Amino acid sequence: MSREQTIVHGKLVRDRIPEIIEADGRTATVRVLDEPELVPALTAKLAEEAEELRRAGPGDRLGELADIYEVLAALTATLGFSGGQVREAARRKRAERGGFSRRLWLDEVTSPPESGRMPSG
Repeated sequence: MSREQTIVHGKLVRDRIPEIIEADGRTATVRVLDEPELVPALTAKLAEEAEELRRAGPGDRLGELADIYEVLAALTATLGFSGGQVREAARRKRAERGGFSRRLWLDEVTSPPESGRMPSG
């Protein structure tokens, strides 16, 4: 005699996931998030997908990047921005602070000892 097994997920999923679960003969219990729940759920999903990318092997990285792209697109729209606005903000930040093409890893920062002088101004 087999028993039902329930796995609690408690996370945001892609729109067709419940349909895919039910096509497999299982039952998916879902609800539509309220507006105040959406941004926290999307940011948690972004962190989840970033962790999956971190753990992914070379053959899985493109798919994980696609997942991140989808979550970022949904988060962008939910926050009321366009993709063009995000790209422009990234361009401005890159011009001001640089990108990541030089592959710089910051090990540490050492500050000079306090001089005992009072700050001017």
